Amino acid sequence: MSLLNLLLIVFLGILFFILYFHITNFFLDIYGRKTEKRYKFENSLRVLIFITPAFIVLFIFILYPVFETIRLSFYDKFGREFVGLYNYKWAVNDPEFRRSIFNNLGWLLIVPTLSTFFGLVIASLADRIWWGSIAKSIIFMPMTISFVGAGVIWKFIYEYRGPGDTQIGLINAVIVSFGYEPQAWLTIPIWNNIFLMAIMIWIQTGLALVIFSAALRSIPKEMLEAARIDGASEIKIFFSIVIPYLEQTILVIWTLITIIVLRVFDIIFAMTNGEWQTGVLANLMYDWMFRGGGDSGRGSVLAIVIMIGVIPILAWNLYKHRQEQKI
Repeated sequence: MSLLNLLLIVFLGILFFILYFHITNFFLDIYGRKTEKRYKFENSLRVLIFITPAFIVLFIFILYPVFETIRLSFYDKFGREFVGLYNYKWAVNDPEFRRSIFNNLGWLLIVPTLSTFFGLVIASLADRIWWGSIAKSIIFMPMTISFVGAGVIWKFIYEYRGPGDTQIGLINAVIVSFGYEPQAWLTIPIWNNIFLMAIMIWIQTGLALVIFSAALRSIPKEMLEAARIDGASEIKIFFSIVIPYLEQTILVIWTLITIIVLRVFDIIFAMTNGEWQTGVLANLMYDWMFRGGGDSGRGSVLAIVIMIGVIPILAWNLYKHRQEQKI
């Protein structure tokens, strides 16, 4: 699709909604002047008309794909023959699926925790030095890079060449300079997953840093000064005042990073393509859905598993938010 056609579609879409709102508002105003006694009904109708386009877009791009994915999970690879729970049974018995679940759990435990922790610690320390703003900008910079771009950058850091070749990877070049043998870091089981997680932590720490930098300013300075006067150390202040005061902010950041991590795909695809036991559910879903002719049944099952993994996190976060509002 050419850029001109794309711009034309965007223009027509905006024009449609402008005309839709003006025309419906015009007729509702006429209706309202003729039926003053039904003012509340007319306002309710106005709201319904205005939110209808949003509901239509929501249904087409979110709800319908969810229902269609659930339907396809009960059909064969072509989506024609009903196979019942066959695809789900395959998933439970598939060793690659179980390994992907294990890898996903590792990502969920390590990345959000370390990203949130590093973001909070760096935000607290950066406010104490005169060049803190520069440090924050540097740490936040990876957030401006796409996951694929970050994967390419770190691929050069982990790059491995044979023992007799010149090492262009940063880590191997340093190791060789100290007289050690270079390593193919991304092929070492378990450790290669840790190395991939480091990339996501490198990116998401900047997000946590920015949010914590704003949240730290909401802590009353009088409270911190009183603690210092009473003889509390900075470490005790950090764990006894700062962390409890920012509990809700920590929860929000941890939840946001967790959701991002649960659907991680780009970094692994760019770095290892899921090989050497580094695949996660998103990579496995991509392989079954789009490679080797595709299998919409098994791919849909994997997509549903990812969706189910997100739901408890969102539900728990909403519960905590409602509990906070009741206080």
